[in-house]
Amino acid sequence: MTDVYRFIEAEKTTFGIALLCRLLNVARSSFYAWARGEAARRRRQDADDALAHEITVLHVASRHTYGVPRIHAELARLGRRVNRKRVERIMRERGIAGVTRRRRRSLTRPAKRAVPAPDLIGRDFTAPAPGMRLVGDITFIPTEQGWLYLATWLDLATREVVGYAMADHHRASLVVDALTMAAGQGALQPGCIAHSDRGSEYTSDELRRHISGLGLRQSMGRTGSCYDNAAAESFFAVLKEEIGTRVWPDRATARAAIFAYIETFYNRQRLRKHPRWGYLTPHEIRQRHQGHSLAA
Repeated sequence: MTDVYRFIEAEKTTFGIALLCRLLNVARSSFYAWARGEAARRRRQDADDALAHEITVLHVASRHTYGVPRIHAELARLGRRVNRKRVERIMRERGIAGVTRRRRRSLTRPAKRAVPAPDLIGRDFTAPAPGMRLVGDITFIPTEQGWLYLATWLDLATREVVGYAMADHHRASLVVDALTMAAGQGALQPGCIAHSDRGSEYTSDELRRHISGLGLRQSMGRTGSCYDNAAAESFFAVLKEEIGTRVWPDRATARAAIFAYIETFYNRQRLRKHPRWGYLTPHEIRQRHQGHSLAA
């Protein structure tokens, strides 16, 4: 019957609705009811198409990484009040999806005779303010020239990457360089905790001396327990999925891509859900903390 109604709609200016309904044995009231419903359906479809365009733009801007929660949060930040289930439906219908994290291989190799630092975090990956707790880890990026190693330090209050370093090795100096950057721009507070796993890079005398010289406190999780350094592990899982897991042509290209991801996207554009303030970027979370500190 829908095809009949559509035929009448298409030909009504030529033959008239009354004549077409009589010839096709259709009640005019039924046709008019269908026409009103069809107009509403078209308006809904047009609105869905417009929203789908906005979602696509946000998804592309997120490097094709955002799923429903962050897309919905971005729309809200832009002043678009949209039901989350509608966003989910439109993304599903159009095949728009975020990335799924994969399990990563660990570089942790405990030193045989090293004495580990105590665990001062205890799997509590939160902090009341920036500069009080950092978590660090190392990962590797495949290139055709060989591995590129990346060491990072994240601030647990904001989840910003406040320090990072890259090299063709993963000796202790790589971790020290990353921590030097964190101390230079992370506004670390006296007694700030620097937490890591028990890899040989983190139990080294070089790092211990550097941590002590900066006035920080060293903390370590247990060997073989990824949950004791889950925040750092989580960041690398996000990075590898969102930046792409392909083999880079050389270390310089991989280095440039990682630098751009951290500096222009992760710290300043990528949303994370803060338990108090909702979806914000790590940089915005730092600004909120600073604003509340000044107001206090």
